[in-house]
Amino acid sequence: ASEQAQLQASVVGGGTEEWQKDPSLAGGGRVGGVDLSYIKGGGGSACASLVVLSYPALEVLQGGCRMVAVSAPYVAGGVAFREVPFLVEAGGGLQQEQPKLKPQVGGISFEGGWLLAGFGVACHLGGVTDLPCVGVAKNRGGVDGLARDELHREGGSPGGGFIATLLRGGENWGSRALRSCNNGGEPLYVSVGHRVSRGGAVRLVKSCCRYRGGEPIRQ
Repeated sequence: ASEQAQLQASVVGGGTEEWQKDPSLAGGGRVGGVDLSYIKGGGGSACASLVVLSYPALEVLQGGCRMVAVSAPYVAGGVAFREVPFLVEAGGGLQQEQPKLKPQVGGISFEGGWLLAGFGVACHLGGVTDLPCVGVAKNRGGVDGLARDELHREGGSPGGGFIATLLRGGENWGSRALRSCNNGGEPLYVSVGHRVSRGGAVRLVKSCCRYRGGEPIRQ
C-alpha cells in the first residue's frame, strides 16, 4: 500500500505534451499498445506483448511478444504489481533494440479490475516509466458501486463517440465510456493514466479505432 501511494503521488494528471493540446492530436507520431494475456488453464503462464504504430496512419512499426511466468498472487487493487514488471521489461527491450521507436503514448488493455482504488495499471505503468499512458477496457469490471444507469446517464450520439462520464455515487470516476466505431455496438471504457487529460484520452482512443478495442491493442 505504501509503494502504491508513492507511485500515485508521482502520477501527473492532464495533458503535458504539446501534441496533446492540438484537437487533432497532430504531431503524436507513435502510439504503443501493451497487453498481458493469460493462457487458459496455464496457471501463471502469460504472453506479454508490445506493439508500436505510427500515428495517425496506424501502421505497425515494431512489435513483439514473449511468454512469461507470473508468480505473484492476484490481489484485488494490486494487479499492477503482478503485471507491470513484465510490461516495463517489454518496453525496455524495445527501447534497446529500436530507441527511435519509443512510443509517445501507450495504451494498456484490461479485461477487468481496471480502475480499482482509482489507481490502475495505466497509472502504475506511467508512474514507473514516465510514459503518457491511457487505459482501455471492454468491460467495467472492478469498479464497485458503479451502476449501469449512472454509467449511461449522459446518453450519446448513435453514430459513435462519447457516451458518458463514469460516476460512482455521483462522483466523477476519472473514466469515460465511448462508442469506438461508427457502427455503435458495445462501448469501450477509457481511463486516464499518466500525463494525459480525460478529453485527450478519449480523442486518442477514438482516433485509433478501426475496430472495437483500438488498433494498438488489437495488433
